[in-house]
Amino acid sequence: MTLLPFLSAPLPVQVHIIAAILALALGPVALYRRKRDHTHKVVGYTWVTAMTVLAVGSFLIPSHFTSIGIGPLHGFAVLTLWSLWIGVKAAIAQDIARHEAVLRSLYSNGLIIAGAFTFLPGRTMNQVLFGEPSQLGWVVITAFFGLVALRVFLPRLGQWGWA
Repeated sequence: MTLLPFLSAPLPVQVHIIAAILALALGPVALYRRKRDHTHKVVGYTWVTAMTVLAVGSFLIPSHFTSIGIGPLHGFAVLTLWSLWIGVKAAIAQDIARHEAVLRSLYSNGLIIAGAFTFLPGRTMNQVLFGEPSQLGWVVITAFFGLVALRVFLPRLGQWGWA
């Protein structure tokens, strides 16, 4: 593991990574803390700000998948901004159930699932963790989606008559 790829990355990539780490760390505090207290609100505002910086900043990072620089992961950024809008709007409208559902989904789908793709070979986090060049990112991504599949399908095996 070396921080050199992070330190030598362009500024938008560095800001993107810092915002992602901040959002990953603050998410559980905001999502699972006793609701409507001062700490929840401060952490929540900070988390929403980090997620906004993360999503908006992603458009300054060109995609390697297309010649125009906009790729599939930028779709997550659009969805993130939309989800933030809906989640904050729900909190303002005092629709707490919707607020919780949208922001929890954004944390698990927007950060965790999209974050798994940061381990694609050639990406900065892959280089930070595994060095250059490394195909080990595929192992991480495969293991992650294997765990997700187990979590989703294991409870259903009994319903399907397999357990």
